[in-house]
Amino acid sequence: MKTLILSVLLVFLTAINVFSQEKKIIEVGTKDLSMIFTATPNGKVIFQYWGNKLNGTSSFLDKKSKGQPDTNDDFASQLYPAYGGRYYLNPALKLTHDDGVLTTELVYVTTETKVLDDNRTETVISLKDKLYPVFVDVRFVAYKKENIICQSVIILNKENKDIKVENIASSYIPVHAGSYYLTHFNGTWAHEMQMEEEELTHGIKVIESKKGVRATQAENPSFLLSLNGPANEDSGEVYGGSLAWSGNYKLSFELDETGKLGIVAGMNPFASTFCLNPNQKLETPEMVLTYSANGKEQISRNYHDWSRKYALNQGDRLRPIILNSWEGAYFSFDEKTLTDMIDNAAKFGVEMFVLDDGWFGNKYPRNGDNAGLGDWQTNKKKLPRGISYLADYAVSKGLKFGIWIEPEMVNPDSELAKKHPEWIVKSGKRDILPMRNQWLLDLSNPKVQDLVFNTFDEVVSLSPNISYIKWDANRHVDNVGSDYLPADEQTHFWYEYVKGLYSVYERIRAKYPDIQIQLCSSGGGRVEFGALKYHDEFWASDNTNALDRIFIQYGTNIFFPAIATASHVSTSPNHQTQMITPLKFRFDVAMSGRLGMELQPKDIPSDEYGFAINAIKNYKDIRPIVQLGDLYRLISPYDKNGWTSHMYVSKDKKQSVLFAYSLRYHGRTTYFETKMKGLDPEKNYKITELNIKSGNGSFYGNGQVFSGDYLMKAGITLDIGNPFDSSVLLLTEE
Repeated sequence: MKTLILSVLLVFLTAINVFSQEKKIIEVGTKDLSMIFTATPNGKVIFQYWGNKLNGTSSFLDKKSKGQPDTNDDFASQLYPAYGGRYYLNPALKLTHDDGVLTTELVYVTTETKVLDDNRTETVISLKDKLYPVFVDVRFVAYKKENIICQSVIILNKENKDIKVENIASSYIPVHAGSYYLTHFNGTWAHEMQMEEEELTHGIKVIESKKGVRATQAENPSFLLSLNGPANEDSGEVYGGSLAWSGNYKLSFELDETGKLGIVAGMNPFASTFCLNPNQKLETPEMVLTYSANGKEQISRNYHDWSRKYALNQGDRLRPIILNSWEGAYFSFDEKTLTDMIDNAAKFGVEMFVLDDGWFGNKYPRNGDNAGLGDWQTNKKKLPRGISYLADYAVSKGLKFGIWIEPEMVNPDSELAKKHPEWIVKSGKRDILPMRNQWLLDLSNPKVQDLVFNTFDEVVSLSPNISYIKWDANRHVDNVGSDYLPADEQTHFWYEYVKGLYSVYERIRAKYPDIQIQLCSSGGGRVEFGALKYHDEFWASDNTNALDRIFIQYGTNIFFPAIATASHVSTSPNHQTQMITPLKFRFDVAMSGRLGMELQPKDIPSDEYGFAINAIKNYKDIRPIVQLGDLYRLISPYDKNGWTSHMYVSKDKKQSVLFAYSLRYHGRTTYFETKMKGLDPEKNYKITELNIKSGNGSFYGNGQVFSGDYLMKAGITLDIGNPFDSSVLLLTEE
């Protein structure tokens, strides 16, 4: 009997062991998308699939990969490849152990899945090194309705001594297709988010920033990848990625000898080796990922829906129309200059006045960009009755009030710089290099974090009527170094600066959850999801020229929503480009984002006052559609036909607004024509042309009713053939 029991028990234990060693499927899914991995305990986790949701996944258990020549291994893609073994491509992880071993071999441990709420599910795939007590958790958060998956990584050192983390990516994505077309972005000050698309060839394409601060001015950690042809709006497979990080980043696209593309994205490892102590963790930023089998337009809508709910403060609240003082006054103003601007703003129907740079500093008055930054006392000569008087005055006129700060920076000519030179970013005894006549404060230092938080807190406390802060950052990092960090941790600066900044943001939002904060960094120097979640909007560019803004906002809005895109009407000739454009064109462009004004109101000719007032009134009518609706791109400004057009459609498809612009002269015989998108074919829509300057406008059917089916299949024509002609059409269900 004992022998029988032992035999049965042995069979049972053997079955358990076999079962425990079986390959398993791990799925990370949203409403429409799936990532599929297969894993065996103490074996590799294989990245099998990312695309539209599948009806069944069991076939992946038997999927075979091509073998590597002259070895027993194959070319199967790992979930998170580390440098070591036969992996010779760009790795997601590179470590050096204390004993000098340069390699790492990660194997599967376990998977944990947790439902966070009715829309979010967290999946953590735990890995460990085969020989060393180093543990890596690959974390996914799937957003069901928005079809977004965020991936990040946590590494834990359980060795007895430090390990060197030389590269740790947020994500690795393998893709296999016939060809690959990468859309990425470049630019400079006043020329941000210029779009480029290229076919990738063998080797490595790298997009990176080493600037530390203002890291998205010349590049952006966002991309589109189209398979087997250039990206189309409505067709074809497209992947999207955007790194939520406000510091250095690196995106690499490696087309290898097998024809497979490996995408590694995360913090830039340049000069950033992190010495991880025993029992210490290091966490990467999130890579925000999505996919569409129906072109890049759906990619944009996925990001916009997700951002409004999860990566934007108060993303469901309509944004006010703002008059910002900068281009209307610069540093040269007194109290009357500002109260006159407030009076005029009220007449136009503007809802908020924002006082920009130049309001502070006494010993070192802020009369230019060369002094006073860091000394956040109200300039008594300019504003003898203080900020509180101005804020109260604005409120008495029916406007809200906001104010500008730049708390991460300091002028050499300031009381702060002279009192605390140890708080300045510097490289030993080398020269501290100024930029825009200012230095950078060291946010890796907790005392500097306290200073930045207290600056925000004290400025907001200048008046209970301050409801908006414009947070600027006008330089990047040169001659990096920290008096706070020890000599053997200087390479931690890049990481610790950003974590220090986020710590300040967290404290601010804990105390001031409802105050509106604009994300500005010499314009679009911080347009990314890491910082954006603490802010209500961003300043896409210091360039307010309407023609340039069409291109800047086109690229920006591929990832970031219109509700967050501050877009202002400025004077003509434009201060950045000297271009002369009609007021109607300037309004029609600005109304496609969060409308504002960036000028001296009295400079608007008296015969155009009425038009400006009416345009602002029109924007209030279409604001919910623009700020909360779905974006459909009709004609790209990059198509070289000299027109561009897009439209927003309300979620219930009862209303829509179409914007169309002529970018050059088209002659007397060509004409603009486009088919609309996103409408309900069963509904009928009355079309009303807005912002008509004179005559009959641009649309022959103004005031008429058309079916959604007709508008999407037959389309419309517009009379916008001259340079800077434009049209805004409001569609309302009948």
